[in-house]
Amino acid sequence: MQLMDVVMPKGPVGASVSVKTPSDAVIRSLAAEDQVLLTKLLTEPKDYVDHPSFATADVENTLYGGEAKLSRINPTRFVESIDPISSAVTAGERVPTLSYQQETHLFTRYNYARRQAAAILREHAGKRLSTSALRRLLAWGHRMLAARSVIVRLNMPLVLAMAKRTRLSNIDFNEMVSEGNMALLRSVEKFDCSRGFKFSTYSCRAILKSFSRVAMRASRYRGKFPAEFDPALERSDYQDRQRDDVVADCVDELKEIFLGNLADLSDVERTVISERFALGVAVSAPPLPKTLEQVGNIIGVTKERVRQIQNKALKKIRVVLEDRYLAA
Repeated sequence: MQLMDVVMPKGPVGASVSVKTPSDAVIRSLAAEDQVLLTKLLTEPKDYVDHPSFATADVENTLYGGEAKLSRINPTRFVESIDPISSAVTAGERVPTLSYQQETHLFTRYNYARRQAAAILREHAGKRLSTSALRRLLAWGHRMLAARSVIVRLNMPLVLAMAKRTRLSNIDFNEMVSEGNMALLRSVEKFDCSRGFKFSTYSCRAILKSFSRVAMRASRYRGKFPAEFDPALERSDYQDRQRDDVVADCVDELKEIFLGNLADLSDVERTVISERFALGVAVSAPPLPKTLEQVGNIIGVTKERVRQIQNKALKKIRVVLEDRYLAA
């Protein structure tokens, strides 16, 4: 995996800075998920929402239950204390609606992790990330993703409820849910819990606006394409009609060759072709094709001899057909 030197976009507390990535050997030593996370941390904006508690001395102890220490088993992770809410969400258990204090705690954890990741990148502006700095950057990145995952999973039912309640006509329900989920993710990144509002109050407006955008796009699409796309109507049948015309002409030509005996067939050959392919003149009902054995009983030979006569007669007819029609 190759990572070039990147520029960290402006955050809330500083100007753009250039960050040099570690050596290729260091990057190759990382796990695949850590390589993906490193790319994300180096290429995406590192904005965060500030909070008054970030300035306190014991903020990490309050948020994470202790000072951030790298794990000896996995050096790109911090030693984590047990968090009941995160553990319940990860295990797929049903979590009651969070109180304002619990919600504020989650968002503070999320934004503090973003703040620390941005601080490491600013600290190494114009320099190459050392191994220790790289590990701490990834550890804060994992904390950031873990907190965001818990917040999003707890609030995804809100998107489904609002999508069912909105009921926009002629818009696919799955498309509405997809747009709502994207709005939810953007809301998580922008929400300021220090203002005293619940996250649902903030995110509901963003989700509704995303539904409005879906409706506007659908309206513009209907204006340009008032009818539904039908692949059957778009497919040209010119070749099919041309093929049918060729087949019909060949059939007419074959009948003319047979009825006029233009292939100089013997009486036995004419009888075999007529009975095998039901080319006789119908009196009361259309004639039915006969088997080789049935034709053999009519002319008094075996079915194998009938096959030989049939093949010889068809060869004569084919030669005449090629000369009269296909060659033209």
